[in-house]
This record gives sequence, structure tokens and C-alpha cells, in this order.
Amino acid sequence: MPSPLLRRSIWALGLAVLLVVAAAVALPYFASTRIVRDRIAKEIGDWSGLVVSIGGNPQFTVWPRFQAVLTDVSMTRPDERGEPVLATERMEISLSAFAALAGNVEFSTARLVRPTLRVALAPNGLPVAALPRSGRIGQSLAIARGIVAEDRLAPNTARLPDDRFGTVAFTDGRIVSGTGSAVTELVSGLAGNLQWERLDGQAKLAATGVWRGEAFSLDAAAAGPLLMLGGGESPLTIAFKSAPTTLSFEGKASLSENAYFDGRASFTTPSMLRMIEWTNADILHGTEIGAVSIRSNVSGDAQRIRFEEAVIALDGNPGTGTLDLLLTGELPVVAGTLAFDAIDLKSFLSAFTPLEHAAGSGPGDVDRDFASRLNLDLRLSARQATAGSLTLADVAATARVNDGFAAFDISDASAFGGNVQTGLRFDRKPEGTQIELRLLASEIDGGAFGAAAGITRLVPVGRGTVSVILKGQGTTWEEIMEHANGSVAASFGAGALAGLDMDRFVTLLGEGQSFPLEEVAKGSFPIEAMEVKASVADGVASIETAKARSAARQVTLSGTVPYRGGSLALSGSVGPAAGPAGEEAAKPLPFHVGGAWNNPFIAPTAEALSAE
Repeated sequence: MPSPLLRRSIWALGLAVLLVVAAAVALPYFASTRIVRDRIAKEIGDWSGLVVSIGGNPQFTVWPRFQAVLTDVSMTRPDERGEPVLATERMEISLSAFAALAGNVEFSTARLVRPTLRVALAPNGLPVAALPRSGRIGQSLAIARGIVAEDRLAPNTARLPDDRFGTVAFTDGRIVSGTGSAVTELVSGLAGNLQWERLDGQAKLAATGVWRGEAFSLDAAAAGPLLMLGGGESPLTIAFKSAPTTLSFEGKASLSENAYFDGRASFTTPSMLRMIEWTNADILHGTEIGAVSIRSNVSGDAQRIRFEEAVIALDGNPGTGTLDLLLTGELPVVAGTLAFDAIDLKSFLSAFTPLEHAAGSGPGDVDRDFASRLNLDLRLSARQATAGSLTLADVAATARVNDGFAAFDISDASAFGGNVQTGLRFDRKPEGTQIELRLLASEIDGGAFGAAAGITRLVPVGRGTVSVILKGQGTTWEEIMEHANGSVAASFGAGALAGLDMDRFVTLLGEGQSFPLEEVAKGSFPIEAMEVKASVADGVASIETAKARSAARQVTLSGTVPYRGGSLALSGSVGPAAGPAGEEAAKPLPFHVGGAWNNPFIAPTAEALSAE
């Protein structure tokens, strides 16, 4: 027979097993009778400060953990009537079994299945979730604000509430704005968790989702979230990843009404245009900039953000500088200084120019709202720069956009073996955008200048100066140039006029023949000097002076050249250069120039024919 000690042990073990079984059987009974819906709703409400409603009776599971499953849960602000702030189809709460047997509710983890969070939208279109104003979290935030108000630089963190909070997980969630039929889904497929063991401890958020058709992931961690939300300062790290862009921040921040941050940030995108289209941020309108990366010390608040020691790469071309983003006015203001080793000015300025690029290769419309997105005051320098086929060196430039006015100026640059200064101004008017173009190229190589401009014939190969001032108005580039006004001037010294066989020209003209300019395009005409002056009115250039002089001959031209449509209407003469005083010179041969821009035609005048 078993000994008395063994019998007592068997009875004790049996009793323990019986108690466990009884507890397992009793838990659902107690939970379904004593931990009723209003007790769970009250506990959730006590934390959130929201009015909690639970649609169905809770369902309970005992193994592998004691858990309550709630359905049709909604949370509404007590001072508001309408759509809930948070609603979820299913909520799974891990409960304390011992507390449940005593008729209490204690839980440390909750899992939300298909939740919907309703938020407001800030003026910039970003979602804004209001902080709790009551409940344990709201009260804890009020305590944190008081502590920070007493000593912002060294708040007494020992007085922060240390309530246990736990973990909130969520899956297949979404974030919406609006109410009723005007609901807009902002984020879908939201999944992740918030880990916040104690209110005075650190918190971590990990989430994935879909925003505007692109999947993203977000990881954030704050060493003192309660203090940070209460107006104090806390270390903060953020990492956001998606196909269009990645962002990261590591530093310190305060997220109260007077929010500020200070740390190191980075931003990369393989396509600036794709990122702009995704975020619907139409600030850099129609940009041709491709890949962009930024690494910078960043600090600021809701009114001003400053980027210092910034390293910026545009399409693989690195630059450094300082930028300020001001957010106090109706439009954001970007100001600063950037220095590049190399930069594509055309793609860079496309981000700010009011030109709407056409689908084809031709010019497009002028965007009348170009200055309604931001104000800009930017100073640029570059060791090398390109603008289409043009190559510049040692560039100093400025870009300004303000109140319907935009100006892009290159105050100094080396190009074509000389110096170039140029400016482009856009002024928005009700009747159309006015544009002014200025160019001053000094001591340049005319051949290099012509090649860059796509001009291969009648190009002065030599050193000289070119000045262009044009003003126009309209809604398209074509319209602006067709009605442009201004002046064009050029002067060159000794060299040659490429694309003109002067001996052949004079021979054909002396024979009374009419011929296309192409007929005499092989060869060059050595010159000692060349001068051109023309005024432009309503898209038509009137040549006041056009002279090219060699040691033996002199060519002159006058007349009109339309920008678009119509034919050339020029008259000229070619004759011997001026000789010593008193010496009789041979009469010059007069001629007409007609035809189109791309195919000029030379014809002797009636006077020249009668002289023959």
C-alpha cells in the first residue's frame, strides 16, 4: 500500500489538476458574466479618453493564452457626435487570467483586425491625428506638459507617469479623412505594431502600408515619447522607405504645439518627377531633374527649416551648401546658396521655369501659375555647367521667383573662349506672360558660339562680342517670339566668315545669275572686321547695319528678317573696300536676298543687270 506521504502527494496533485481544470472551465463563465462588454469598453475608454462601443458579445479563448475577441468596436470623442475616430471589425485582447477570476480587466496587448483611423487633413494635405485630451494618456500628456513648463531645459522626468501600456498590433488597416459619402482613403493595407511598455519609457512603431498606390514601410523610435508629445525634447529616429523615395532622421525632437527638431536627415529618390507625382506636391513643376539625394544637418520648427552642411546630388552631380525653407507666408520660400562641381542648368531650372514642356521636341505653353507654388531666392555656383549643347565654366548664377515674377541670371561664366552674362525674366500678367531675354557674350570665339547656337553658315570665325535683348508676351513660346521686341548687335575683329565663297559669289552675281546661297557655301571669306545691328519689332528684325570687310572687299546688308512665316527681304551689295582718299573705287554690285530662313536665294538687282 502507498505510504501516507505518497497518498497525500497524489491527493495534492489531483487537487491541483482539478483546480486548473476548474479555472479553465470557470474562466469563460466568469468572463462572460462578470467581465462584460461595458467593463472592457470602460478600460479601453479610460486609456484613450474616447467613448467605446462594442457591437457583439465578447468571445473568449483559454489556450494558448486567455484572450477576449471583440467585434464591431468603435471609439468616438466624448464631445463630438458623428463618425468614430477609430473603428475596427475585430479586436483581440490578451487578458490576465487571475484578474479575470477576480472580476477585473487587465490586458497588455491588443490586436486590431481591419481597423479604420479617421484623421483630419492639414493645409499641406498631410494627415493629422489629434492627441488624446482625456483618459490616462491624455492626463499623462497634461502632466508631461506641466513638467516641461516648469523647466524646459531639464524637466523632472522622475515625475512622469509610469503606467504599463503594452503593445498594440494592427493588420489590414486603413487611414481615411472625411465623413459619410465624402470619405477619402489615404492609406490602405496598414499593418504593424506600437510597442510602449511604460508611459515613461521608450516607444517603437513599425508599420507597412500602401499610400497612393505605392507600398511603404515606416520605423520610428522615441526614447521619451510622453515627454516629446508634452513639449519636451526626446531622441527620435525615423526611417521611411518606398520605391519613389526614402527618408531618414536621427536626432532630437519635440512634437508639441511649438514643435521643433534638430538632427541629421537624408533623402533619396531615383526620379524627382515620380516622387512629385506620387506626393502630389506640385512645387517643382515640370522638372527634368532625375535622381536626387540629400544628406544634411537639419533643424527647424513649423515656421522655418534650415539645412546646413547639406550634400546634394542632382543626377549624380554633387553639390554643397545651405538652404532655408520658410513657411510663414502664403507660399513657402526657399533661399540659400549651393555650389556644384558640375550641374545641368536646363534640368535644374526646369523645376522653376514657367514653361510647360510639350510632348514633342518643340516648345510648349507658358504655365501662368508658375509663381503660385513657391518663392525662391537661390544663389548657385558651379565649376562646370551645361545648358543643352552649351558648356559653361566657373558659373555664378541666381534664381528668383516671387509674386508672379521669375528671374534666372548668370552674372558670370566662361564660355566660347570668353565671358558670358545672360538673364531670363518671366512676369505674369493677366493678358499673358511677359518674357525678357538678355545675353552679353564678350571676347568670344564666334565659331564656337555659332556651333552652340546651331548656325553653320555665315558664322564669323574670330573673336568678338554679341548682345541680344528681346522682350515678348503671350501664352506660348511661339507666340512670344512672333511678337518679340528688342535689339541684336554683334561685332567681330579679324577672322573669316564661314560658309561663304566670296569669289564664287561675286562671279555669279557679275554674270547676272540668281542662285541659292547653298551654291556658294563652300569656302570662307577672310575678314578684318564685321558689325551687325538690328532692331526687333513684333517678331521682325530690321537690320540697321550689317557689314563685313576684308582687305579687298566689303559686303553690306539691310532689310527685314521675320521670325516666323514670310520670306527674307534683304538688299545688299558687295564691292571693293574703301581705298585711299581721292582714289576712284569700282561700283559695288547690288543684290537681293529672298527665300526662307533655311534656303536663302540671291538675285542681282535691276540696277546690277543694267550696269552689266
